[in-house]
Amino acid sequence: MTTPIRVVVWNEFRHEKKDEQVKAIYPEGMHAVIASYLAEAGFDTATAVLDEPEHGLTDEVLDRCDVLIWWGHIAHDEVKDEVVERVHRRVLEGMGLIVLHSGHFSKIFKKLMGTTCNLKWREADEKERLWVVAPGHPIVEGIGPYIELEQEEMYGEFFDIPEPDETIFISWFEGGEVFRSGCTFTRGKGKIFYFRPGHETYPTYHHPDVLKVIANAVRWAAPVNRGEIVFGNVKPLEPIKAKQGGVTL
Repeated sequence: MTTPIRVVVWNEFRHEKKDEQVKAIYPEGMHAVIASYLAEAGFDTATAVLDEPEHGLTDEVLDRCDVLIWWGHIAHDEVKDEVVERVHRRVLEGMGLIVLHSGHFSKIFKKLMGTTCNLKWREADEKERLWVVAPGHPIVEGIGPYIELEQEEMYGEFFDIPEPDETIFISWFEGGEVFRSGCTFTRGKGKIFYFRPGHETYPTYHHPDVLKVIANAVRWAAPVNRGEIVFGNVKPLEPIKAKQGGVTL
């Protein structure tokens, strides 16, 4: 039997406590909705939130985590740098990372991207249409030509990120803007997927196609066991013939 992929869904879990509108949509938190769906899909799921000791991301938790899902917004600066370094190390070692919506401004995403990760935004209850532009990619398995969300927050270009390895979705918004809403990256042995939708005041994480994309992304981002990467001084694989003055002896 194949061992289930181990997923940790991390969330600030602040909006759901302070904002009655958000609490009505996600009474147990956005992380609980996502984790519940993934558990039903056969993943080994756990959750962690900002206000837990070490933000719930201890060495023990991360060492057994195959894919980490990250949602943050109003408390990016409260995430301890030592935890960011811990997550960064694990990504380079092969742990997958899925960054959702306003997690684009998280310390970990900006560290991995090396840019400001800034963008344009607007809250105006706009329709969003996420067009699939990589139809053969495993992240969009079972998804039609687009995902339509009746109300979402607008994110607009320019999105200050490095050129993605692959662009999976491009969003169109009712106000006219477009945005690279699904982007993949590789850092070290780790695979990263940024997925744009998910503003807290809309029921986006109850949308079946949004959840399906997240599940597909978990499968895609799960680490591949290829052993350790070798760095530094190494011995030659083949005998090297002695040379003097450029002439083989």
